[in-house]
Amino acid sequence: MFYTYVLLSEKDRKFYTGFTRDLKQRMEEHAKGSVVATRDRRPLKLIYYETCLDERDAIKREKYFKAGFGRRFLRNRLEYYLKESTGKGSRWRAGPGN
Repeated sequence: MFYTYVLLSEKDRKFYTGFTRDLKQRMEEHAKGSVVATRDRRPLKLIYYETCLDERDAIKREKYFKAGFGRRFLRNRLEYYLKESTGKGSRWRAGPGN
């Protein structure tokens, strides 16, 4: 199985989107700072993931989440969580390429 996942940086309030075969191990790598792209954006919180049976499907979904329609999907799918986690009046931001 393959996982497409979305993290929210509690530092800069931006998303990070990725895919992996082992979600638990990948989350540990993010938490330890082993992932260059998120090292300076910790702490991170897993806010969404999907499971795919084929690696190509997971990659395709990752790319979708990084595009405009995918960001809109996530914003709608996580509407209440994002409102509560960011407080009224403030908004999460999609990071560069995420």
